[in-house]
Amino acid sequence: MLKDMSPEEWEALCDGCARCCMLKLQDDDTEEVFYTNIVCDLLNQQSCQCTRYPQRHDLVPDCVELGPEQVDAFDWLPRTCAYRIIAEGGSLPWWHPLVSGSQETVHEAGISVRGRVIAKALVAEEEEQDMIIRWIET
Repeated sequence: MLKDMSPEEWEALCDGCARCCMLKLQDDDTEEVFYTNIVCDLLNQQSCQCTRYPQRHDLVPDCVELGPEQVDAFDWLPRTCAYRIIAEGGSLPWWHPLVSGSQETVHEAGISVRGRVIAKALVAEEEEQDMIIRWIET
């Protein structure tokens, strides 16, 4: 199903949580992924939208581009991510904007990063490991 989506349908599936904009650290030995409360400097933390979305990959070289081609690699995404939910055969939750009809329900349900993150520019690289969070289930 995901592979058959138009670019517009693909973009509409994003719930606007901005969890994919969070800095993730990976253990070299176990390959386990850990989320931090650090986000890309391009993220508007109130709206949870990228301020430079069309240019994001040019401006942030390690910005991950999600597309239907990578469906098999979506296991690093949070369990709440619509792309992962659909890839695994699930149904969208009540708070997803395509279900609720509102862009605010993702925030009201506490799924988005609104009020829970800090911009990367404000965190020294040696402090990143201290910023690992446990409120995201992968």
